[in-house]
Amino acid sequence: MHTLDRALLIAGSDTEVGKTVLTTALAAYWQQHRPQRRLGILKLVQAGVGDRELYQQLFDLDQSAEEIAPQWFAAPLAPPLAAAQECRQVNLTVVWQGLQQLLDSRDWVLVEALGGLGSPVTAELTVADLAAAWHLPVVLVVPVQLGAIAQSVANVALARQSQLSLQGIVLNCRHPCSEADQRAWAPIPLIESLTQVPVLGTLPYLDQPQHVSTLAQVAASLDLEVLLTSPRLP
Repeated sequence: MHTLDRALLIAGSDTEVGKTVLTTALAAYWQQHRPQRRLGILKLVQAGVGDRELYQQLFDLDQSAEEIAPQWFAAPLAPPLAAAQECRQVNLTVVWQGLQQLLDSRDWVLVEALGGLGSPVTAELTVADLAAAWHLPVVLVVPVQLGAIAQSVANVALARQSQLSLQGIVLNCRHPCSEADQRAWAPIPLIESLTQVPVLGTLPYLDQPQHVSTLAQVAASLDLEVLLTSPRLP
């Protein structure tokens, strides 16, 4: 069994909070600044219209859509519910095997989660349960909006309860917001004080989040030392 110190799980505090934006930004930065090293991207489960085609368009990954998202369901629902609509079950063995194959051939693997850390992957397991079972380091994406503080505290509490290796929090502006808005809705000192987890930076609102150069520049504004230059990735 591979060690998963070359994989990073990008989790969110909820659905539609910016996991894909952070994943694409990190991938863009990696390909721009470490072109000699191979990157892989894996989605835990894709339910509904997802991002596997986007990743193929943006990056030279040499991965098929099925390799990016081994488990795909048509309905945009929680995976066990989406699977039930098709008289199927979520097959985590396929996802695990896909991750192992990527670790065989890639220097680093970004694993995009679904929903929040408490979202169900199967009828028995949440995203947090899976991250704990697979020993995946985690970065948490929280949207800059009213309620960001509570979302941060609740998801960090779940991460701590599940004994996850939480690397930090990344805030994401889903809509245009001023610095005053950010200070009012997602004050970094208060979030760090309440969670005891570092905030690695804030992703600005991107009206065109498909420009690789812009995404790489956005990623460069984060505290990438925590994610890219730890002992895990020399």
